[in-house]
Amino acid sequence: MLDEISNRCNAVEECYEFMLAYAAQGLSSDQGSKSGGNLRDFLQRAVEALTGLAETCAIAVKNEGLEPAHKYAAFLAVLDRDARDSLSAIELVRAQPAISSQLIDNLNASIHLRALLTDLFLVDEIVKTLEIVKTLAKPTMQALTNESE
Repeated sequence: MLDEISNRCNAVEECYEFMLAYAAQGLSSDQGSKSGGNLRDFLQRAVEALTGLAETCAIAVKNEGLEPAHKYAAFLAVLDRDARDSLSAIELVRAQPAISSQLIDNLNASIHLRALLTDLFLVDEIVKTLEIVKTLAKPTMQALTNESE
């Protein structure tokens, strides 16, 4: 579950990085350019990553037994709102027949997307820390198991 969350965070971060490069190209449309086709692919992956993200995180919190659960629940409510707001903006852009560099620049500047990215940086760092803690705990648990035998 933690790997899935990390992969979702990475998909959104990669989309944002691609959008920064796309915005700098000064294109009037995504039609007829390789980067334009790639743009729609990155946007689609971001939509898939954001859809149900907070719910996936909530399941991970429960499965991992993370405490205090109410602190995670409060943050996940923020994540859910930011993800839904960002999804609305991304879907509006995707619905356009032509996506210009300027339109993507405006999406990049969206406070909703920026809030979401900050949320994702936080989530991704927590996931990395949890994975480190689990890795460090394995030898200890193994040693305890061996001592009890």
